Amino acid sequence: MSKEKIVLAYSGGLDTSIIIPWLKENYDAEVIAVAANVGQGKELDNLKEKAIKSGASKIYIEDLTEEFITDYIYPTLKAGAVYEGKYLLGTSFARPIIAKRMVEIAEKEGATAVSHGATGKGNDQVRFELSVKALAPHLKIIAPWRIWNIRSREDAIDYATARNIPIPVTKDTNYSRDRNIWHLSHEGSELEDPAQEPLYDRLLQLSVTPEKAPDTPTYVEIEFEKGIPVKVDDKSLSPIELLTYLNKIGGENGIGIIDIVENRLVGMKSRGVYETPGGTILYAAHEKLESITLDRDTAHFKSIISNRFAELVYYGQWFTPLREALSAFVDSTQKYVTGKVRLKLYKGNIIPAGVESPYSLFNEELCTFGEDDVYNQKDAEGFINLFGLPVKVQALMKKANNIKD
Repeated sequence: MSKEKIVLAYSGGLDTSIIIPWLKENYDAEVIAVAANVGQGKELDNLKEKAIKSGASKIYIEDLTEEFITDYIYPTLKAGAVYEGKYLLGTSFARPIIAKRMVEIAEKEGATAVSHGATGKGNDQVRFELSVKALAPHLKIIAPWRIWNIRSREDAIDYATARNIPIPVTKDTNYSRDRNIWHLSHEGSELEDPAQEPLYDRLLQLSVTPEKAPDTPTYVEIEFEKGIPVKVDDKSLSPIELLTYLNKIGGENGIGIIDIVENRLVGMKSRGVYETPGGTILYAAHEKLESITLDRDTAHFKSIISNRFAELVYYGQWFTPLREALSAFVDSTQKYVTGKVRLKLYKGNIIPAGVESPYSLFNEELCTFGEDDVYNQKDAEGFINLFGLPVKVQALMKKANNIKD
């Protein structure tokens, strides 16, 4: 009889490197690795050799970068979704696309189970497994960190060393990192003490600190069509080219470095440093363009939607009816979010430097402090009387009953 097949979401990092031999030892199964290229760059180097050397029977290396941008990043950008006001969801929305491809390959290979390297303390286990349940509920899910007797990254390093498995970390540089074309996250090591300042000189890889950024500002102009960025500095760029370029100039100017303590879905707080240079620029530009193209009521209601959308992405609920419904609402708001935004990047700051749109709702004749012929200021008196009527009635009632607050 042929062995059971298990498809593993494989990154070549510490956790997934040791999971391959662990699955073979404990399940007597054939392990098929699936590595999703979502723009992590050099991390993919020699990945096939690493996977086979670790015991995988084969590896799929799938280039999902453009799909990741267009189908996951752009919907979240258009929603203006930011988790807890700071986190631009770089790891969160990468998980559903990876899980989707893993499921597709599991179906192709006739696998009975899928596996991942997320820990039992984190959010990623939820994101992977909710995606699998939504797309292939018949597949068994194996989460080694919830089963094995390895209890720390130090234990994992020892396990790998004992089996001559190549790993990208040592006990001296023991950060947990996740990288894609949108961001780079850092957790662990000195970051586990929120009282300690991050050691940025050894931490940062995409960016420089604001102190090391140039003393002269960099200007950038981004053009959007229906909420989607299509040009930078009047050049039409593919989604990958556009984000790669913004990452470069953002990183050079110290843009998008955040040090946050966030509330994980599983209940604990965690601290991380995130580098999101290009993404931070896009969010700032998109928000600025919406300021002149969305009417007040839509803009105010969309801010409520944005917060809920961010929670859904962070909680791993991408493949849910609510997320899809909110995306449909968001898409309807983006009908006129077309135009150009100019920004000044300077030592970690993004400073607006102009915005224009053919669908702008900003009417200079209406809001001017100079003389105009389109607005009768006397009209405001009746509006205020009606708008303030409930307040006046309440005050009259209190006066009649001698009520003093």
